[in-house]
Amino acid sequence: MTTDILVHAEGAVTTLTFNRLERKNSITAAMYGVLADALATAAEDAAARVVLLQGHETIFSAGNDIGDFLHKPPAGEGSPVSRFLRGIATFPKPLLAAVCGPAVGVGTTMLLHCDLVYAGDNAAFSLPFVNLGLVPEAASSLLLPRMFGYHRAAEALMLGEPFMAEAALEVGLVNRVLPPTEVNAYAQAQARKLAAKPLASLVETKRLMKQGREAAVLKQMDEEGRTFARMLREPAAREAFSAFMEKRKPDFSKV
Repeated sequence: MTTDILVHAEGAVTTLTFNRLERKNSITAAMYGVLADALATAAEDAAARVVLLQGHETIFSAGNDIGDFLHKPPAGEGSPVSRFLRGIATFPKPLLAAVCGPAVGVGTTMLLHCDLVYAGDNAAFSLPFVNLGLVPEAASSLLLPRMFGYHRAAEALMLGEPFMAEAALEVGLVNRVLPPTEVNAYAQAQARKLAAKPLASLVETKRLMKQGREAAVLKQMDEEGRTFARMLREPAAREAFSAFMEKRKPDFSKV
């Protein structure tokens, strides 16, 4: 098992920590597999009442590991990334996130499926899918307009420029902004508060709040996945990824 994701259960709280600082917590297929398995286990384990996702005080996640992604592109519902995204979208228990520093791509879109999100004042969220010749994932093309409003979602998804913690707080992506050194501890404290409450009430409250949305989210994930796979094979994505690997600015003038 990779040590790039640390799975730690203490009491009723399971903490999943991105632990690949030397690569800015970029996520590989193996890491997605660990995350998906941990969520599935926590969903079924009566002793696990709350799950918390966290990174380091300097970075949450730089998104997909581009080299690994190109070597092992996602392929269908059985792929590790698909299992993780479906797992996080359907997770029945309280799901929290503590986010400091950059949260790029899936580092931001996964937060749309969390119940509570706490951010450091150094958090920077970005959704650079279009800049890579691709389209959004994790049902963000559905959920982001609902949360942000259409125009703000269009700005975030079409321009792909970072927005900071206070802006994320304003649109409801995060619950509270704190100094980076305090975020993980605060999120842990909130997780323990939830773990002390009656689990059935938490699960049913979450189900009622999300009632009618899950089918639409999974359908949107499927549509995004098909479009993403097609766009990945097209010239714009090839140019974007070549430019990234060659550390140059992409030229989309001919695509």
